[in-house]
Amino acid sequence: MAEDNNSNVLAWFITGLGIGAGIGAALGILYAPKAGRETREDIAKGAREGTEYIRVKSRQAAESVGDLVDKGKEQVSVLVGKSKEQVGEYVDRGREVVDRGRAQWEEFVERGKNLVAEQTVRVGAAVDAGRQAYRTTVSTPEEEAHES
Repeated sequence: MAEDNNSNVLAWFITGLGIGAGIGAALGILYAPKAGRETREDIAKGAREGTEYIRVKSRQAAESVGDLVDKGKEQVSVLVGKSKEQVGEYVDRGREVVDRGRAQWEEFVERGKNLVAEQTVRVGAAVDAGRQAYRTTVSTPEEEAHES
């Protein structure tokens, strides 16, 4: 609702401005102290100067926009470069953590293997000692007769 009202006011303002400019130009021509030919030449000269002014300002605006676009591209390029560097750093850190974890697991596996090997030797020795003790305590009757 407010937008319609604002655009309506703006349209009336622009219309009034155009009508005022037209009336002012007509009155200026009618009451000008110069002859018609001089007045037309002045109008043509003013139109050429206005056209050249607009052409120059358009070029300047285009150059300014081009400069802003170039600066924007440079800034985006810098940000992309920084982002790539940060991602690279994160990837490197991740690799380091994975490598450390892998090394720790390899160490734990090796320790486990050694522990199992040591326990196997101990259990084997215990089994051998048990067999020997059994043999010593349970002797055959023939062995007892020989010993006596």
